[in-house]
Amino acid sequence: MTSVLDLAPVVPVVVIEDAKDAVPLARALVAGGLPAIEVTLRTPAALDAIRAIAAEVPDAVVGAGTVISEANVEAAAEAGARFLVSPGWTDRLLDAMKTSGQAILPGVSTTSEVVALLERGVNEMKFFPAEAAGGTAYLKSLSGPLPQARFCPTGGISLASAPSYLALPNVGCVGGTWMLPADALAAKDWARVESLAAQAAALRTR
Repeated sequence: MTSVLDLAPVVPVVVIEDAKDAVPLARALVAGGLPAIEVTLRTPAALDAIRAIAAEVPDAVVGAGTVISEANVEAAAEAGARFLVSPGWTDRLLDAMKTSGQAILPGVSTTSEVVALLERGVNEMKFFPAEAAGGTAYLKSLSGPLPQARFCPTGGISLASAPSYLALPNVGCVGGTWMLPADALAAKDWARVESLAAQAAALRTR
């Protein structure tokens, strides 16, 4: 698989309450140009949602987010997740993620964590919580001494702020939720989700 960081400029970070919404939601995101979809393991429906997307939306690259334990890694891989995203990492969690065979984006928010991951052979990672942890200024500062590290910043990023992140040489994509407004999800307004996804996908050409 192409690196998750190179599939699209934005990775939607999805919280699914009802697994029945997973397939139409994923189809709307893919139709809008966002094939990489991170389904967070924050709800009881998450694994069933990943399973459904993996089985029924072949053009989607579905991943699991909020991976914080070995059990999460095993369950997500079994459900069909093709990449794993964690908000942070420990040696034990990283070992499990690396041995899963899936693409991984362990989370970092400090320079030491970045260096430690590079030491472990990982050069693609999630920067979280992006805005609270220093935003574009912090990532720009990292690009000089650590140019081999590439990031997917997530946390507080919007359509307005995403371009400033994507302009950085060490950012491959950003994670966000703005194309998934709560009212659209509640109304099952998949056309609106597709339209917002298309706006996000167009950021690559700016």
